[in-house]
Amino acid sequence: MEVGGLPVELWQLILSYLHLPDLGHCSLVCRAWYELVLSLDKTRWRQLCLSCLEHRHPNWPNQPGVEPESWREAFKQHYLASKTWTKNTQDLESSNCLSLFRRRKGRRRLCVGTGGEFSSLRAALAAASSYDCLMLLPGVHEEQSEVLLKVPVEVVGQGKLGDVALLVSIDQHCPTARLCNVVFMPARFTSVLYKTTSGYVQFDNCNFESGQLQIHAPGTCQVKFCTFSQSSIHLRSVALCVLENCEFTGSENASVTVEGCPSSDRNWACKHLAMLAKSCAASMWEPDPASCPVAKRDGWGKSLLGPVKTCEIVAGEEQSSFLSAAGAQALLGSAQEDTEFGENLRAVKEEEYPALDSNSSDSDLRSDDEEDAQAVYQLPYQAHSPSHTLADITDSRLQSNRLHTLQRDLKLKSLQQELQQDKEAQSLANSLQGCIIRQCLFRDGKGGIFIYSQGQAKLEGSIFRDLTYAVRCIQNSKVIMLRNDIHHCKASGIFLRLSAGGLIADNNIHSNCEAGVDIRKGANPLVLCNKIHSGLRSGIVVVGNGKGIIRSNQIYGNKEAGIYILYNGNPAVSGNHIFQGLAAGIAVNENGRGQITGNVICENQWGGADIRHGGDPVLRNNLISCGYSDGVVVGERGKGLIEGNAIYGEEAGSGENDSRLLPCPLGLAGLPSTSSVLQDCAGCPGGTCSGSGGLQALLSWWAMPPSTAGNKGCGVWMTSSSLPHLINNQISHNSIYGVAVFCRKDNAGDYPPGQGGSESFQEEREGAGGENDLDSEEEYPASRRPIRVALVELNSINHNGAAGLHIKSSEAVNIIANVIHANRNGGVAVLQSSQLTRIANNSISCNSRGGVLVEAECQVELRGNGIYENSSHGIVSKGEGVIAENDVIGNHRCGLQLLQAANMKVTKNRIQSFRDYGIALFGEAKGLVQENLIFQGRSKKSILRPISNAEDCVIQNNVLLTFKKRFDMECMLINPPARPHIEGGAVESCTAAGGQRVSSITTRVDGGCHNHGSIFCTIL
Repeated sequence: MEVGGLPVELWQLILSYLHLPDLGHCSLVCRAWYELVLSLDKTRWRQLCLSCLEHRHPNWPNQPGVEPESWREAFKQHYLASKTWTKNTQDLESSNCLSLFRRRKGRRRLCVGTGGEFSSLRAALAAASSYDCLMLLPGVHEEQSEVLLKVPVEVVGQGKLGDVALLVSIDQHCPTARLCNVVFMPARFTSVLYKTTSGYVQFDNCNFESGQLQIHAPGTCQVKFCTFSQSSIHLRSVALCVLENCEFTGSENASVTVEGCPSSDRNWACKHLAMLAKSCAASMWEPDPASCPVAKRDGWGKSLLGPVKTCEIVAGEEQSSFLSAAGAQALLGSAQEDTEFGENLRAVKEEEYPALDSNSSDSDLRSDDEEDAQAVYQLPYQAHSPSHTLADITDSRLQSNRLHTLQRDLKLKSLQQELQQDKEAQSLANSLQGCIIRQCLFRDGKGGIFIYSQGQAKLEGSIFRDLTYAVRCIQNSKVIMLRNDIHHCKASGIFLRLSAGGLIADNNIHSNCEAGVDIRKGANPLVLCNKIHSGLRSGIVVVGNGKGIIRSNQIYGNKEAGIYILYNGNPAVSGNHIFQGLAAGIAVNENGRGQITGNVICENQWGGADIRHGGDPVLRNNLISCGYSDGVVVGERGKGLIEGNAIYGEEAGSGENDSRLLPCPLGLAGLPSTSSVLQDCAGCPGGTCSGSGGLQALLSWWAMPPSTAGNKGCGVWMTSSSLPHLINNQISHNSIYGVAVFCRKDNAGDYPPGQGGSESFQEEREGAGGENDLDSEEEYPASRRPIRVALVELNSINHNGAAGLHIKSSEAVNIIANVIHANRNGGVAVLQSSQLTRIANNSISCNSRGGVLVEAECQVELRGNGIYENSSHGIVSKGEGVIAENDVIGNHRCGLQLLQAANMKVTKNRIQSFRDYGIALFGEAKGLVQENLIFQGRSKKSILRPISNAEDCVIQNNVLLTFKKRFDMECMLINPPARPHIEGGAVESCTAAGGQRVSSITTRVDGGCHNHGSIFCTIL
């Protein structure tokens, strides 16, 4: 492209030497010249912006080394903001130009100071007319008494910032005023530097030292490019004010105090400030929701900023006062836009600009014969899916429905997505009320922002560091925080209490000495899409009836619990990624509650979720994995509904490079695809299990060696004094037990750091007993029934490193309708049970040792279970109780063994063992063995009973069956169907193939005979 025969580059060089008025004139010549002027953004416009006395670098004070997107646009915005104070007259729109001419008429410039027309500011104000400019000459100007500002004027310091110091206390009584380029210091008689109760005041490029600004409604203010050293601003019921690009240091109290509900009596300037706030809104930073790099203690602050472009400040330029108007015509984006901006520029007196230098540049152990022989006698229980129940649950109920849904739904959402789905959050994010604080720096002081008595503030793009606290919001006040950086506070970063609320979104909150966000006493904020990490205590604390919606946050690397809920705290916690914490992922203690749903909780040093001392949350549909301890811990007196969670680790020996992996929600490696989960399980004896082996890839997410991945403890660990309801969870591939119940109380040394009472909550502890949440009934759905016995129901417990269920309890436990499968020790081990342990309607199959082990002095009821294809005995009991209506089929040794002093009532079971006795009694075992149906295997062994215990053990009315045809054997398992009951499990509808499909397990049976004309009645 050429303009007038010269190359564009040459034209750009020529135009870069022009003053601002000449640039404006050139931009009006033609379209080509207009585009040429706009192309000077990183050269001439940059120079003009940096050389202006009335403002500083557009990204000061937080990022002075980062260039703005457009220097011309930044220059334009500075100019528009600087003229707000002149718009107070209520003119008709059609007379806008006339008002400009009227203001310009008679506008004078009055010099104050040594060599000026007036010796003092007070004298100059006495002689000033409306909209006059009072130029303070270099030096110190001191007033001995309060100065009343009665006419709208502009007070400007001559020279560089710091050349003019003003020791004064000003009380504004006029509708508008502007002060620029002045250092304010307090007079001897008061610390109040400036106050207004009705008018609008504008501060540009000023320093405030050891004093206070007071703005009371309907008064308002705009403060830009100012430094507050040991100074503060107090705003009372202000409808709307704007603080931009300011620095607050060394405050003894809060740097900005916002008191009172925004007044309905709005100042004339509010509409102009609202328009300005909208036009200057910071662009929304959108992180990649799929990416979540491994936590770095000091790297997150920089990562928010994006690529950094450094710029050189041009040396040797003369400092100029602000725009001469005609030249600034080039700021216009098009002929139609920014009409008011252009008209104001043309109305300002043209000043001659000096030439500026433009030098800146842009196992299987059986033989084959044994297998063939066993195939003749093996009962066709597989057709009714006891061993395939896991395949069914894993396939249709868990994998297809749950994992697929979790992979889709647990992907971390961006703030943009959250705002689109949540109209309340969107409304808060767009609100313009109270105090708006943008791109400010608060450092090295006591407090940042204090909001109380229904006050309202909006904080955007600011930095809070090395303070006692960043934000304190109390007494029904509201705070909106967007894209701020809050770190190294001596207490909590953000503190909300006494029914405070608002929106805390897309902030980087890290390295604070107390909680990143502290929610107490009825506070109910929205906490969305934040990074809360590297804290010396918890990430988020919800205490003393605190509530809140905590969603789509990344919470990691904190020394204590990622989220800590106690003393009736009751938040809704969903969609968060909580990982790499040095304690529990989520801790619920001291009667804490909460709805904890759809979170990814992984790689935490202690339990993924830790529930103790009356904690009673709803823990639903979470992914809990790769922890260095247990997946879920329910300690002393812990309660809660634990439902639909995937609690798992990685099976030892699984490959790191699996081609079937999909991206992990945390973005660290990958999740297995749904189809890969359905691959045959290579770890089950005989390869009889199908449908769960693909779970071995589930934890390959992390691309770690198998020795360092997986929950290192149990899937779920709970004490006998706890009363959780554990329902419909997938508990697999954990290093020790799937579910473990222990007789143990919490000692002081048992607590993870930060979960044993070291944190001070005395105030909440004293009030917790007397404060009841009025909404408590609404928070607990009617479907959640109260329980008096710990309940483990409808869970899939498989492929864990030890027993699937390990019980050592002094309290009753109910184990109902679970699938306990392919664990590396026994299926269920009851080692201590002084009260009744009820094990009913479970499928216990393919475990590396026995199906069920009951130790001496334990009380157990085994009813309606299907115990299949375990590598040792089906049931071994040394305790007391009932074994009734179970199917004990296909286990590699005895179907049932009673040892030592066992005293069991064994009735109406169907038992088959291929190699050994169906029922074997040893030692002093006694009880009643009757009405059992025993299928003889190849060994023809049925019941082994030593003569010594004949008097103590009654064996009667048992049926021994040997079938020649497989069809006959199939019929024997129809009435009733193979246990646990399978609805719609007719033989004709099922096959023994690995891809068969069956219906779900029935929920629970409350005891009693449920055969309804069973085969036992027919035979006898």
